[in-house]
Amino acid sequence: MQDNWKYIDPLPGNGANSFLKQEPADEEVHDGMDTFPEEGPIKPVKKARKGRKAVKEFLGGDYLTREWVIGNLPFLLYVTILAMIYIGNTYNTEKKFKDIERTKNELKELRYQYITTKAALMFRGRQSEISKEALKYGLKESMLPPYKILYSGSTIKAKQETTDERH
Repeated sequence: MQDNWKYIDPLPGNGANSFLKQEPADEEVHDGMDTFPEEGPIKPVKKARKGRKAVKEFLGGDYLTREWVIGNLPFLLYVTILAMIYIGNTYNTEKKFKDIERTKNELKELRYQYITTKAALMFRGRQSEISKEALKYGLKESMLPPYKILYSGSTIKAKQETTDERH
């Protein structure tokens, strides 16, 4: 609507809605009267959209020849390298996260295996289970309680002498 203000006559007394005077053609006779369009409502002038123009320029490659692109080329390369580093860092982080999760699952499985093996060992280490295994090899459990065998120093010497004489 602002673009239509340029068509309004700024001189006072000609009316608030008068349009810019149209000059008559050479063949026409000018009678001194202002000519107005006969149509009713005023339509705003359509502007070309900046978005479409920008897309055309981008697809056409015209933006690469401009001075500001060439002047900012080091900065654009820097931003591009940062973006590539950022993307690489993201992939590396995801890979490490997957490795951590895999290691956690492996640790959990090993813990379950440890608990199962420990329980089996404790079961097999009970006296009743050991005596059952010993019977397979022909060993019997002693019914006498354990007792200490005491030797005195002279008894050990005498015993050693007797064993030495035999040899």
